[in-house]
Amino acid sequence: MSLKQQIQPTPLDGIRYFTPPDDFLLSGRDGLVAILWEKKPPVPLLEEDFSTVAENGAPDYDMVGNGIYQALRLNPDCIGAAWYASVLKEAYPHIISELGGQIIMLDAKEVDAPYLDRKINFLKIMALLDPDNAGLPLEIARTYVDKGSRLSSMQHAVTCWYAAEKQLKIALGLNPDDHHAAYEYGEALYVLGRYEQAAEVWSEMVTLLKPAERARVEARIAGILAGKIPLVPPVDYLTALSVAVEQHHGGFNDDAAAIIKDVLADPIFAAQFPLDEVYYLLGTCYQEIGLMDEAADAFKRS
Repeated sequence: MSLKQQIQPTPLDGIRYFTPPDDFLLSGRDGLVAILWEKKPPVPLLEEDFSTVAENGAPDYDMVGNGIYQALRLNPDCIGAAWYASVLKEAYPHIISELGGQIIMLDAKEVDAPYLDRKINFLKIMALLDPDNAGLPLEIARTYVDKGSRLSSMQHAVTCWYAAEKQLKIALGLNPDDHHAAYEYGEALYVLGRYEQAAEVWSEMVTLLKPAERARVEARIAGILAGKIPLVPPVDYLTALSVAVEQHHGGFNDDAAAIIKDVLADPIFAAQFPLDEVYYLLGTCYQEIGLMDEAADAFKRS
């Protein structure tokens, strides 16, 4: 069985794959680009370009660039992503420039969850282009944490925090001396309920911190060693809060308030995580069911 027969490309909306002959040569930019596609993953093409290729026999330079860029934007973890990124890096400097501009644009404004997804994908493409840059997986992790900590997207908390932990591990593998990344890695482990691992990670870097930061981290480590930890992994509380949001949106404010109260009843979790949004949601639930005094108290805490 040939390599091309073994490769099963990732299905992507609006993308069709073209399997070129072994002698297919991607050429363009007045002869500056000449890439032999032999024994490589199939070429992702926009659907509208695929029909043209069926008539002409092979895609041109622009078709290949547009197809690769769209495929990576949709799923930078797709089969063949590393090869596709290497082609962009070698043959399409204008696309690389556009990619950088997109990331700058997303950084320049407050964004919601769909924009965070776009930012993650753009950063993952950049990481494919520059795999030795420890700052890229670190920024990917921070974006996952942002998404997994917002009430509006907290239903993705589990996948986001696990993804963040994975990216932080990559960042530390590339730059073991980054104590900020080490702290954030420990935080991800803590949220996932791996308390002893978090304490180990923090213990290795705590002496590198400034006095105020060091005191805070040492307190976290001491709490773990003394067993003063949340009753359940924090990620489980985040998942519960996402259910409360769903109940609230469905008009079941009694149920939503009950879930939130159960979460806030854990004093360690309530003390360690910023919950302004949560108290505001609780106040809104109370307001909807006519408990105005309780609502006022919750709003004061938000």
